[in-house]
Amino acid sequence: MFLGIDVGTSGVKAVIVAPSGTVVAQATAPLSVSRPASLWSEQCADDWWTATDAAVRTLDPALRSSVLGIGLAGQMHGATLLGADDRPLRPAILWNDGRSFAECVELERDEPRTRAITGNIAMPGFTAPKLAWVRKHEPDIFAQVRTVLLPKDYVRLCMTGDKASDMADSAGTLWLDVAKRGWSDAMLAACGLIECQMPKLHEGTDVTGRLRPEVAARWGMAAVPVAAGGGDNAAGAVGVGVVGDGDAFLSLGTSGVIFVATRAFCPNPARAVHAFCHAVPDMWHQMSVHLSAASCIDWAAKLAGIDGPAAFFALAEQAGPNAGQELFLPYLSGERTPHNDPHVRGAFLGLDNETNPGRLAAAVLEGVAFAHADGLDALREAGTQFSSLSVIGGGARSSSWGRIIAAALGVQLVYLEGGEVGPALGAARLAQIAVTGDSVADVCVRPPISHIIEPDAALADALAPKLARFRAAYPLISQI
Repeated sequence: MFLGIDVGTSGVKAVIVAPSGTVVAQATAPLSVSRPASLWSEQCADDWWTATDAAVRTLDPALRSSVLGIGLAGQMHGATLLGADDRPLRPAILWNDGRSFAECVELERDEPRTRAITGNIAMPGFTAPKLAWVRKHEPDIFAQVRTVLLPKDYVRLCMTGDKASDMADSAGTLWLDVAKRGWSDAMLAACGLIECQMPKLHEGTDVTGRLRPEVAARWGMAAVPVAAGGGDNAAGAVGVGVVGDGDAFLSLGTSGVIFVATRAFCPNPARAVHAFCHAVPDMWHQMSVHLSAASCIDWAAKLAGIDGPAAFFALAEQAGPNAGQELFLPYLSGERTPHNDPHVRGAFLGLDNETNPGRLAAAVLEGVAFAHADGLDALREAGTQFSSLSVIGGGARSSSWGRIIAAALGVQLVYLEGGEVGPALGAARLAQIAVTGDSVADVCVRPPISHIIEPDAALADALAPKLARFRAAYPLISQI
């Protein structure tokens, strides 16, 4: 068996996967996010390790004892700053933290080749601007930084004692020469850093170390190899077989992503399209990224006093798509693609005396779908073409949402068995490749299809005026 661990934003998921790709056990442990100031989003790095330990130890001990290798996936971009004793110097600054917007401008000014080297526009979500912020606003802490790790790689350090990372996750730091798959001295220097403060780079299918004996004993397994793994989106792609040129998926997790695997490095920074290394060798990928997706469902359900996402989806389905004129702009944490705007915030528009909870619920589902339609347009401007998307993440459980998304995007949605497992499955597959030497093609096959949702032309026509109003609303609310 192989163990996959996904260090997410809202929790850590651990899954045990058979060589056939079947998920035989899974467990989760929750995490909380701290927002001590406007635009800030932080977590305590030790909470990741505590949650990881809890999730793994929840799994059946008999299955744990059969694990031959472990793979890691995790939330990208988080700045975990360690001192000389390898202990965190401050809470980690997360991917959806927007405080470093000014440093993004300064970074591209100080290193004019930023977009050429990294293939990406500097955004507050990336790791490099976060370090520039710490350098400016917390100089005493910056002076003590000896190592910068990404979230899953801090968990790796706790597991194995190794400071290592993979190409896919590291591409999201803005310190990687993404085409060359190596650290960029120029980008590091722009933040006052040097390569020895970075982890050692590996392909996602490489072994980076082994479990510490004390961790192995606590988890009831041998001191098995640990694979490099990948950032959450690249690992999610591996889990659903999106590893070939032109393969694509839609992730409906806390954030939302359209991910397309590419054989070549294909950047388009002008439209805030991400271009990163894939978690498998000699492959890259493009992404449109939306900071709020399924998180909008959780937020709206809590706001309305509704008992969880399932009840919220049921309420929206009862109202039906295009139930009223209400619009929802899902920018609860700002937005990346295509706006690159950390300051914009969400809004309900078009409310009237007939507005009710069901119509608001339907508007939330439509608003997230419309944001992804914007992202899809940005990908198409970069020359990316596809006709179907595999669907993963917690939002994949709602077929009613899928019908709205398929109509708004005009693409076929392919739902896969186990698709809601997400990046943890991909992490386990990367571990399998690392341990057995099996090929990517043999291991990273697409799971069986559960069902397919074709775009409904009539629904697309009905939603088109709303989508036009949605796009017209962004420049207006961005000025408020």
